[in-house]
Amino acid sequence: MLDFPRWKKIWLWFVTLAFAAASLPSLVSVSGGTWPSFLPDPTVNLGLDLAGGSHILLEADPSQVAQQRLESMEEAVRGALRKAEPRIRIGDLSSRDGRLSFMVEDASQVDAAREALLPLTTGAGLTGQRDWRIEVVDGQRFVLTPTQAGLNQAVTDAMDSATEVVRKRIDALGTREPTIIRQGDDRIVVQVPGLQDPKQLKDLLGQTAKLEFKLVDTSALPSDIAQGIAPPGSEIVPYAETSPGQPTQIAVKRLGGIKGDNLTNAQQSFDSQNNEPVVSITFNQQGGAKFAKLTTENVNRPFAIILDGKVLSAPNINEPILGGSAQISGNFTVDSANQLAISLRSGALPVDLKVIEERTVGPDLGADSIQKGLIALGVGALAVLVLMAVSYGRFGLYADAALVLNVLMLLGIMAIANTTLTLPGIAGFVLTIGAAVDANVLINERIREERKRGRRVVAAVENGYREASRAIFDANITNVIAAVLLFLFGSGPVRGFAVVLMIGIVTSVFTAVTITRMWVAGWLRKARPHDINI
Repeated sequence: MLDFPRWKKIWLWFVTLAFAAASLPSLVSVSGGTWPSFLPDPTVNLGLDLAGGSHILLEADPSQVAQQRLESMEEAVRGALRKAEPRIRIGDLSSRDGRLSFMVEDASQVDAAREALLPLTTGAGLTGQRDWRIEVVDGQRFVLTPTQAGLNQAVTDAMDSATEVVRKRIDALGTREPTIIRQGDDRIVVQVPGLQDPKQLKDLLGQTAKLEFKLVDTSALPSDIAQGIAPPGSEIVPYAETSPGQPTQIAVKRLGGIKGDNLTNAQQSFDSQNNEPVVSITFNQQGGAKFAKLTTENVNRPFAIILDGKVLSAPNINEPILGGSAQISGNFTVDSANQLAISLRSGALPVDLKVIEERTVGPDLGADSIQKGLIALGVGALAVLVLMAVSYGRFGLYADAALVLNVLMLLGIMAIANTTLTLPGIAGFVLTIGAAVDANVLINERIREERKRGRRVVAAVENGYREASRAIFDANITNVIAAVLLFLFGSGPVRGFAVVLMIGIVTSVFTAVTITRMWVAGWLRKARPHDINI
């Protein structure tokens, strides 16, 4: 019991004071003071309900996912039949009513066509269904119909991907601890603490950033383009910005282009010739090879750079571009070019997201919540401190000192870990104060029992700590399990409560058991009392 060597005391005091000192910047910030700039300043991030900020609800259109699947399947079907040995020739491919249909020219190749198309369909999750149904009608006509199970799985995958893209974009803005969660089948909730003007955030999240490079159809007549008529195999795409006297739209080849999925980097830079802001992009090895092939096979032909369905520019391919990098220009400002670079780096949204709800939480509400939370914290702490001191005397004062260190360590660890404190987190603080002295109550009551049994002071204290520690650790392990489950399955505010609870359990056991034991051991070694008042 009295075996606390000097090195162990130094180590325990170092750990305790280091974490407690880490709480000082946060306490100074809450009190309205200024922390010296030359000192480290780990601070606890305040959540949306405390610091104010923006709440945005985004919604996707599932029908867009269905259209994208249809286009992808059309391109996959053409490629699979073209690569078949021998090549399978088909008539016009129709995509009406959400289905694909085509006629195989040679009836003897129907079975081969089916074999070529089967690998293009996969299982839809755990439903046991395929994502596409392949039928042969009238002997030679194939009809590919998307199943509902396949569409549901595609929407789920698209929303999961969109959630991750949204997270990457917000992280690139430098905001701290945003809350980004799925809501229902087609909605995403975004909460960004400290952001009072959500315009930049809405502009960033509203941009799909779907980048494409497609060849311009030079055979299209300007008169037809003006009327929205495109040649077979092409489509009309509008320009993002036009000048007086210039065409407002252009015809491009619908298939065979390059998508921006193979980008590895995108940075805002400046054009070396006119010093205008541009976005420099870099492809990975696969994308660079595709881009090199496209530009090599189409020298002296124009190709369009299309972003979110609008043409930014349609430059001419003067020579093959073999380096795997290119520049995107389009009357950018530095801010808009940087925003586009962030969107491209984080990836394209698989579906368009529309803001259907937006609200701003003012900092005044957060300040009021902090004030009331601190009042509750102070009242609860004072009541506990008085009760422990009155009930257990010297040992109660040790418990009180451990409680103060526990709160400071808890706040310091949260600051170092860069966690977010929400209003439920403050409730976790209050709960921690009440629960932190449970260990000391168990220990002190056990010491009383040991003294009543006639044990000497040192033996009573040693048995009290040893026997009570078993119950303390068992109880707190169950609390940690509950906190972990809250964190894994809870939403933002509930997870904030769980974080405070988990850290508070660890610090309370450390201070209530280990630190108080060191203090009691030092007092017993020095005073050698014949009796204790507990």
